Amino acid sequence: MSSARTSLMLDDATRRAARQLARHYDCGVSEAIRRAVQSHRDAVVGVNAEERKRRRQVLERLFVLFDGTDPEAEVRRLKTEDAGS
Repeated sequence: MSSARTSLMLDDATRRAARQLARHYDCGVSEAIRRAVQSHRDAVVGVNAEERKRRRQVLERLFVLFDGTDPEAEVRRLKTEDAGS
């Protein structure tokens, strides 16, 4: 990852929010801010074309893997397995 140092002026509420996110994600404040900015960008603008392509490929692979699978039977099987653990 390439990075550049940037200084931000945060008010008290924003600084507390950044620290709270850092604790939640178990990371540093800078990383929490990066995640928050990227998440907000994805929510407002949408994910970039490369990520959209990757997600589409994963979804298409799942369709192939689960072709012919009865979803209700699969859920029952998984619940039975979990109950036996």
